[in-house]
Order: sequence, then structure tokens, then C-alpha cells
Amino acid sequence: MKATARAHPNIALVKYWGKRDEKLILPHQSSLSVTLGPLSVTTTVEFTGEKGADQIEINGKLAEGSERKRVEEALKLVRAEGGRKLGAAKMVSRGDFPAAAGLASSAAAFAALAVAARAAAGFKRDTRAESILARRGSGSASRSIQGGFVRWNRGRRPDGEDSFGEQLFDEAHWPDLRMLVGMVSREEKEVKSRDGMRSTVDTSPYYPAWTKDAEREVKEIVRHVKRRDLEAVGELAERNAWRMHASALGANPPLCYLKPATLSVIEACRGLRQQGVGVWFTLDAGPNPVLLTTVKDEALAGAIVMAQGATEVVHCAPGGDAQLVETHLF
Repeated sequence: MKATARAHPNIALVKYWGKRDEKLILPHQSSLSVTLGPLSVTTTVEFTGEKGADQIEINGKLAEGSERKRVEEALKLVRAEGGRKLGAAKMVSRGDFPAAAGLASSAAAFAALAVAARAAAGFKRDTRAESILARRGSGSASRSIQGGFVRWNRGRRPDGEDSFGEQLFDEAHWPDLRMLVGMVSREEKEVKSRDGMRSTVDTSPYYPAWTKDAEREVKEIVRHVKRRDLEAVGELAERNAWRMHASALGANPPLCYLKPATLSVIEACRGLRQQGVGVWFTLDAGPNPVLLTTVKDEALAGAIVMAQGATEVVHCAPGGDAQLVETHLF
């Protein structure tokens, strides 16, 4: 009745931005990401078999409000899945990177929760079922159940059973790829992704064009990843990130997640490419750009990011699957 799992966040190369179903968290278009190792969230879940409220602790604090509600809903779904009387749950979750700063912390958190909760309930590993459960907590979490390059399929069914993360290439496919997270801000976002998506879908005149374009770009980038073509992947990832942020800037009121240092890093990437250095950026809903490069140019790219005002550069390689671990948090 107790299990612990560890999962990595991911960075979308073709973004997810906006839901067609708020309750089931179903996207308007497919997306594709690469898992970020060694960053991780570890979560322990225990079903007590007793009545009462769930105990939920995240990064040393008791969860409250919508954060708590999302975890409770995931635990409720696990209880309902097998019709078992599991009782109240205790959940403790800890991450080793900042939350709410555009690094998909909720993706890793709900992926770890999905794997741990289903294992604690006695279910065998099932990546599709885990991805669907993780999606109900955070859409991008559907892509953190498996490692490497994962496509979150949009799906067509109204119940969401065909909307899940699917690994296309594992973490060993592109061993010299590196993702450098430029930490230009550790502050929590004023507008969380969930709220920003809703506002963009409801008010941005650019949103319909965004969804059509992003769905097409998923098919295109898969071909580039298969060939390990960094230039093609980088160019498409930059274009897709700009268009996502353009749709958010077109919302009412406008949503701007960028900081001055964000733009400085982006301009530095362009300058490096003119000098023959292979480095491109992508950017989720937050201020911290993620640079795409290779081992050969990793050190230089990291130094340039620091020179543009980043307080830290987190070096990542393609991460692996979410895993059950033996060391519990309580």
C-alpha cells in the first residue's frame, strides 16, 4: 500500500498550449518533448486503509487550494480504477528544481504521483494508464512517464482515452544532445500556465492559427529528431516557441512571460550561430530559456548564458523513464 516513484520534467520542442476540455485536460493539438535528466521529482504515496482526509505535502509544505485539489482528484481516480477500498492517502513530494518558473515542475510531479499511486494501489506498471492519469493532474505530465522524445497525442475521443504520451525515441537515441536551462529568474510566475492557457484560448485572435500550425510541426520535427539533425530541430523549436508566446501576447490582457535577460540569452544564441556554434533555444511559459546544443558546444553555450545575466545554468541530457524507487520519503 506504499510506493515511491521518481520522474523527470520535460521541455516541449513543439508546445502544448490550450485545452479543448478543461476537466479531462485534453489539448487542442499534439505536442512533442524531450525528457530532462537529471532534474527530478520524487513522490511517495501510501494508502492507509482508513477513513479521513488525504495528507498532502509538497516541497515541505502542506498543499492548499487548487494544488491540493488536483492531487486529491488524481488519488480519487486511482481509488476508483480498481474499485478497491484503499482509504485515505498520505503523499509527500519533493523536487530538486524550482517550481512555477517554466521548467515543467508539475509535469514531473504528476508523473511521479501517477506511477507511485498506481503502484501503491497494487496495479502493475502500464505506461499508457500512467500517462492518462498524470495528464489529469497536468497536461505536460503525460509526456514525463517515459524518457527520451515523447509525443502527446491529441486524441479524438471525448473521454480522453486516446490522449496520452507515446515514446518515439528513447534517451539513448541522441546521446550527445544537451539542454541547458538558463536560470534568469527563480520567481513564481504571476500567471500560471493553466490560467494563461485559458486566457489565450478565450481571448487571443491568433490562437486558431497556433493550433493548426503546431499540429503540423509535430509531424515535421519527428523526422528531424529521427535524423538527429540539430539545426533543423533547433530552427523549428525556436519558431514554435515564438509562435506560442505570440499567441499569449495576443491575449486580453496580454501575457508576457519573458524577462530582459530572457531576450539577452536569445539574442546571444543568434550571435553564436553566426560564429558557427550550434545552439538554439526553446522557451515554455516562463522566463528561463532552454538551449539546445551538443556536447561539443556545451561549455561555450553555458558560459554565454551566464554572461547574459543567468544566475545558474542547469546542464541536462535526455532523461529516462519514470521509475519506482525503494527509498521512501516517509
